Amino acid sequence: MKINRKHQQTIWLKENNEKIIQVFDQRFFPHQINIFDITNTSEAIYAIKEMIVRGAPLIGVTAAYGMYLACIEAKEKNNPNEYIVEVSKKLNATRPTAVNLSWAIDMMQKAINAESSIQKKIEVALKTANQIKQDDIDICYHIGKHGLALIKAIAKEKNGETVNILTHCNAGWLATIDWGTALSPIYHAQKEGIDVHVWVDETRPRNQGANLTAFELNEQGIKHTLINDNTGGHLMQHGMVDIVLVGSDRTTKNGDVANKIGTYLKALAAFDNNIPFYVGLPSSSIDFSLLDGVKNIPIETRDENEVKYIQGKVDGEIKSILICPETTPALNYGFDVTPAKYVTGLITERGICEASEEGIKGLFPEKF
Repeated sequence: MKINRKHQQTIWLKENNEKIIQVFDQRFFPHQINIFDITNTSEAIYAIKEMIVRGAPLIGVTAAYGMYLACIEAKEKNNPNEYIVEVSKKLNATRPTAVNLSWAIDMMQKAINAESSIQKKIEVALKTANQIKQDDIDICYHIGKHGLALIKAIAKEKNGETVNILTHCNAGWLATIDWGTALSPIYHAQKEGIDVHVWVDETRPRNQGANLTAFELNEQGIKHTLINDNTGGHLMQHGMVDIVLVGSDRTTKNGDVANKIGTYLKALAAFDNNIPFYVGLPSSSIDFSLLDGVKNIPIETRDENEVKYIQGKVDGEIKSILICPETTPALNYGFDVTPAKYVTGLITERGICEASEEGIKGLFPEKF
């Protein structure tokens, strides 16, 4: 995907210094494009926890590179193996809902543990992190190709008229490495010449829709309109939405979907208005150990100031503005769970399936 017409990815090794991991500081989009250097494990932990990087797949890849840095740091420790395990636990605790985090850390630990010398651990850690990154790019590309079929079918049914798509939060390339999950089919549709328009939920708090999704679509030249989070149901009632596409931070093996808070309400509105509701996700976002997401998926509670303050550009400067009485308490759940019965289907790298244990098993039998 592109920024200022130049192809970019969300995370990369610094040129001429592969001990430094570079990422876009997503806290400042769309007003500033800043690069954040991750030079040690503390900065990797900070980048994930403070949402310098965000989006389940990107969180996982960042953690993978954090494990690589842990191996470099372990070289100077008395007990390298204990240090690497200690860092893995700290990384795992940063964002409890996104399962890609623990998945990537587990992948890294298996590769690291297979080597005995610390130098070999460093080498295999870098190789494995690079591979996890490349795999995510390939996976998101294929999610897009499979999801494209849904948009094509709607375009055909509408005789080439604009396909109106509603999305929530950001599930584009900024949440992954490239292409994205829920937005990948939209980018593929654009390449196919299909006329698409995206309704972009602002996605309070933190406004990832307004700040990130709108930024992406604008850079790619895709028609879009920003709406407040309460508008989606009205649009659906009046035939202004053809399909809802969202991402996932964790999906249980029976098809329950945890995603950015507010996703559940969009699913209910779509269900009531007979509008297809699809979730784009890599298999790394499926938690094959869990059933019943409402009861069992841990839901992250974040700082109340994300609700009480809103960030924006004022007189050329990025500022945080208090929008309620200073002493008013606020509750800030980061995610909610959409039960599988409200999900039309899951778009994965292997194809589209029903949001059920049987449907997921059909695509990923080796996981059962």
